[in-house]
Amino acid sequence: MRAMLIANPKATSTSRQARDTLVRAFAGDLDLVLAETAHRGHATELARDAARDGFDVVIALGGDGTVNETVNGLLTDGPDLKLPALAVLPSGSANVFARALGLPGDPVGATRHVLAALRAGRHRTVGLGAASLPDGTERYFTFCAGVGLDAEVVREVERLRLAGAKADPSLYVRAAVRQFFAGTDRRRPALTVEAPGAAPISGVFLVFVSNTAPWTFLGPLPLNPSPRANFALGLDVFGTRSLSAGTVLSAFAKMLVARSRPMGGRHIVNVHDAEHVTLRATRPVAFELDGDYLGEHATITFRAVPKAVRIVI
Repeated sequence: MRAMLIANPKATSTSRQARDTLVRAFAGDLDLVLAETAHRGHATELARDAARDGFDVVIALGGDGTVNETVNGLLTDGPDLKLPALAVLPSGSANVFARALGLPGDPVGATRHVLAALRAGRHRTVGLGAASLPDGTERYFTFCAGVGLDAEVVREVERLRLAGAKADPSLYVRAAVRQFFAGTDRRRPALTVEAPGAAPISGVFLVFVSNTAPWTFLGPLPLNPSPRANFALGLDVFGTRSLSAGTVLSAFAKMLVARSRPMGGRHIVNVHDAEHVTLRATRPVAFELDGDYLGEHATITFRAVPKAVRIVI
């Protein structure tokens, strides 16, 4: 079985020695090619080449950004169940997709699970989300997209990481507090949410589009604005029509509480199991996918892509 291991050498929790150990662990079961990423977008290029060259499995060793790039490379020519299966070895700061799949949070533990699944021939097919921009570009995402404050925080975290800051939950908390009180526009909502079968909802400040639950993690704590989101369904949307401190703190607290139903309230927007959702903004608004900042945009259309990729698990 031919496999490509795409490894991000800058991932938070993986050293070169650890990568070498993982390579040796797979050597007895796979004809393995190791490919290390050298720049942003490189995992997409490597995964695209692996798909076109007929590899059986692509293994992503890195954080959610590496996994997202790998998925987009695999699906360059569109979803096809004859494409290589995807295995995930988490080594980033959040690893939301891996944790949503039920994998251990460390690459060594995940390797044991992946090897057992490979030997047994076990796969799981999951749906993805896709975001389309007016210029015709489309990007797949595995667990979430964010528009507004969430994406502004991701942008700030990326800036701080480039300056040498360590990616950990405290960095996100500090960036979120600073952006909320001194960065984001909390007076003029820019977004309108358009979903099938419902009237447009205007006056929205921020939106999370979820492909699974939870939306993200704060260290070990899951944050869950759309608890019914599921890889096997369409997309879920959570939004808020107020950025007052009381509304945001209340919503944040409710996200931390385990529950099966979405939160309610006059300022809360919920959409469940949508085939597609369009966000329109009165001005360009910050946008992120799977924790990767993608600039400011005025219109974004999201769609559910069922049974898009096979996961070794």
